[in-house]
Amino acid sequence: MSSVIYDVAVSADGFIAGPQGDISKFATQGPVVDDYFARLKTYACAVMGRATYEFGYEHELKPGDNPYPHMRCVVFSSSLTLPSNSKMEIVRGDATEHVAALKQEINDPIYLCGGGAFAGALMRNGLIDILRLKRAPIVLGAGTKLFGDYAGGVDLKPVKSKLYDHGLVFQEFEVVNP
Repeated sequence: MSSVIYDVAVSADGFIAGPQGDISKFATQGPVVDDYFARLKTYACAVMGRATYEFGYEHELKPGDNPYPHMRCVVFSSSLTLPSNSKMEIVRGDATEHVAALKQEINDPIYLCGGGAFAGALMRNGLIDILRLKRAPIVLGAGTKLFGDYAGGVDLKPVKSKLYDHGLVFQEFEVVNP
């Protein structure tokens, strides 16, 4: 059984993107990004919602391309259409049921790529096992929340923490009671 790991950059006030999906204030280079790319190599599968996948279009991703070619990639959407030669898997049914099945099927970690609403649905259903936050010393004030509209609570067990230059902090938590 594999773990679902939500590995995401987040502002001090809990946003993974600012208004209109603005991510320009988050680090794009340096040791925190190098460590993130190293972690990406350990994931077997990426899961994400439609908006997160389509966000890639603004960053040179073409419809149907896999943003993480070294791993299986699944996008959950009832409306997304992709070319017939797509390298993506689309799931149109119950996302939580399918993610639970993926956890049973895959042996290596599953990367929860986003976004906030999708992460909130998975957290609500007890499907996130590890939370990895690249906490930026910024306050965005609005945008995409870390867990969308999910208002429930969970207990987290701190696993590791690392301080980077310019106040960036990496924090890893085990989700104790989803």
